[in-house]
Amino acid sequence: MKSIEQDKLETLLQIIAPAPALRIAHFCESGEKMVEILGDFCSQNEYEYQLNCTEPSFFEILENKYQDHTYIKPVKFSLERPRYMIQGKLYEYLFITSSIKKESRSDFLKKAHGIIKNAGLILIFIPKGDKSQRYTWMTLFEEHYYVASSTIDDLFEHYDVLISKKMHGWGE
Repeated sequence: MKSIEQDKLETLLQIIAPAPALRIAHFCESGEKMVEILGDFCSQNEYEYQLNCTEPSFFEILENKYQDHTYIKPVKFSLERPRYMIQGKLYEYLFITSSIKKESRSDFLKKAHGIIKNAGLILIFIPKGDKSQRYTWMTLFEEHYYVASSTIDDLFEHYDVLISKKMHGWGE
């Protein structure tokens, strides 16, 4: 993951309304700076932050760094798992910085739908200006019961952020 601007990520985190016991999941393969910023945010607010590490070497780094941390939990995670549910937990926010292969995106959104609370948000970070990826993801959001989709393309230097809400009362 390319570097991310701390002040701009903190601005993005303002979309998270203060509430007790929020859960945030993050599918990541690299990007220690982003993990650190999100981790600090979650620790300060006493939110649970689960890092679904899709790259084993990144998991090892984070496991050592956060092994005794109360609010941050790294997990070695394979995107090919049949289901993404872990211990019946649902998340209000899903951050996606892992690369998801084009042919796996539909399946990913189906599985992710099951772990997001009703009206929860999914935030996908894509390379800045990649209109093909943007179009593909936005189309898939519609197909897989995500609504109110939008793009933030003027915040980060290297990324556009796609945001969509899990439609409650619908889906598989």
